[in-house]
Amino acid sequence: MIEKPHVLLTTSRKPTKNMRTLCRDFSHIVPTIVRINRGKLSLEGIAEKAVEHSIDKVIIIERWKNGPGKIQPFDVKQDGLESVPPIIYMRNVKLRRDFGEQMPKGRRIKSVAIATSSKENFEVKKLENVLSNFFGVPVLSLEEAGDGKCDAVIQVLMDSLNHIIITFKLIPELVEVGPQVNVSHLVWELNR
Repeated sequence: MIEKPHVLLTTSRKPTKNMRTLCRDFSHIVPTIVRINRGKLSLEGIAEKAVEHSIDKVIIIERWKNGPGKIQPFDVKQDGLESVPPIIYMRNVKLRRDFGEQMPKGRRIKSVAIATSSKENFEVKKLENVLSNFFGVPVLSLEEAGDGKCDAVIQVLMDSLNHIIITFKLIPELVEVGPQVNVSHLVWELNR
């Protein structure tokens, strides 16, 4: 079953080709995302588009040095967009095309879950829960996800250098299909 749209996704103004591709990749793998082109829309215009689609969450992929630099989440409030933590600063991004032909042609992702990490890391667990709430998807073990509950999982992992990686894998194959976001750092405290 295709899940109800829950998040509006767009870019900052004047996006690069890779920023548009990253948005398209996210919208193909997470069925709760509706992607729009920003054009000349202000933040108020983005909030209006979200209300038009009956969506209460927005993500803006922002630019840094000619590529995707940060993921900025927002709640849609009556008076516009309100920034919510965490702001995810990206170190490196691998797009779906960088993974080759891992995604079978014609296969559609109809449901996704957050795969719970086996390692007990506070920041990873916190990010898993925030992503679950934000996207409106459950947190499941890989075994539960593999029991036909979803078509893909979002995994939040810690690499050998203790950097956080957000990646997407097909279920039941557990094949990484991308995109993959290497996190530079997370900002949990926002100045209001």
